[in-house]
Amino acid sequence: MPSERLTIRIRESKKSKESKAIWLSVDTRAWYRPVVSTKETSSVINIRSYRELERFVIAFASGQINLLVVVGDAGLQKSRTVREHVSGESCWIQGNASPFGIYLKLYRHLDQLVVIDDVDGLSRNRHGVNLLKCLCQTEVEKTIAWLSATRQLNAEGVPREFVTASRVCIIANDWNLTGNNDLRAVEDRGHIIRFAPTAMEIHVRCKEWFDDPEIYEWIGRRLDRIPRPSMRLYYRAKELKAAGLDWQNLLALSPIDVRRQLVADLLVDKRYSTQSERVSKFVERGGGCRATYFNHLRRLRYDEA
Repeated sequence: MPSERLTIRIRESKKSKESKAIWLSVDTRAWYRPVVSTKETSSVINIRSYRELERFVIAFASGQINLLVVVGDAGLQKSRTVREHVSGESCWIQGNASPFGIYLKLYRHLDQLVVIDDVDGLSRNRHGVNLLKCLCQTEVEKTIAWLSATRQLNAEGVPREFVTASRVCIIANDWNLTGNNDLRAVEDRGHIIRFAPTAMEIHVRCKEWFDDPEIYEWIGRRLDRIPRPSMRLYYRAKELKAAGLDWQNLLALSPIDVRRQLVADLLVDKRYSTQSERVSKFVERGGGCRATYFNHLRRLRYDEA
């Protein structure tokens, strides 16, 4: 660990042979501290691959994680990924469900895995937030209560209070904690995953199901021009093409960067299987040196496993 005190010697003029020592009280240890974004709390775990996402979901489905929150843009198959691994009896709650309806559903699915798909609407409702806080307690058994609407509860055969051992997974497009201390309390009880896959990661994933090779190859050569990667881009392109429209010009892409486009083309060219081969071809085609290739590769946010 470097010293906290820093000494600097300066001369009063070029002709002067004497120098003065100036002592500055500088905490140089701060220079070695990692930069943390003010938009995200330190508890957020950032992941970029579907393999990493699946590992967390599997841990939740197997009972090793009590509360898992998956946050990411729309069109990334977050919900589908969770459904693939949360099999058997489980309770799925959509974000537009009323808090009272959720209470009834939780009672009917006692001790089962609970997945709340889209928490945005629920988090804006006082009763919904109270349910979340009770359901996301760190204890194995949680007490859930609803102290009003007694007549409706009696009609449904549901008690005003019950105990459940359900574990919870929350799926959200955003996790904005600004001014929301209740949600912050929920966050402290679980694992918050911010899922932001690269355009290449999404492209590889789409290959498993997307059935239009022309569109797939066309998008693959323009990954660096996709401002917000999403699988919905593939759906939109397919719809426009099926309608006989000029889908290639209708899709919103960023302006082209010739060198970065060359790197993107080399990445999807099956003739080159190694980075060394791609670098050689990049230099040969006038893209620049080896360092330039890897600089544009980093900007593509592509990490070859």
